[in-house]
Amino acid sequence: GDLGPFNPGLPVEVPVWLAINLKQRQKCRLIPPEWMDVGKLEEIRDQERKEDTFTPMPSPYYMELTKLLLNYASDNIPRADEIRTLVKDTWDTRMAKLRLSADSFVRQQEAHAKLDNLTLMEINTAGTFLTQALDHMYKLRTNLQPGESSHSQDF
Repeated sequence: GDLGPFNPGLPVEVPVWLAINLKQRQKCRLIPPEWMDVGKLEEIRDQERKEDTFTPMPSPYYMELTKLLLNYASDNIPRADEIRTLVKDTWDTRMAKLRLSADSFVRQQEAHAKLDNLTLMEINTAGTFLTQALDHMYKLRTNLQPGESSHSQDF
């Protein structure tokens, strides 16, 4: 699409790829999204720890955006180290919750799972493990049907 012309000193919203490119060439200063604030991220982290279910994230790409902005423009983000820690704490809490959910899902032999408020990156992180675990469970169940020998397991 058409971008520009840009006026010096006036903030403008552009795609992340362009903002990072301009920042690398020292042509701009990045303004972080409003949710990338220590106070707001502390609230998000605390809410995530308090709830049993996954809480909505401020952006479906919170982890990717944080990593990109802190790698390329940490000098433009106040308290960047604290933000990095808070996002990592939130990520770790959500991953632990996802592992517990997967464990409960497998133990209770559920047929489907509800993945509300998970981001694509979170789903992709656990997706391979979960699909392999479900595949093994399926093979075990089909090989241990009543009337069959438990010695005929095919992996």
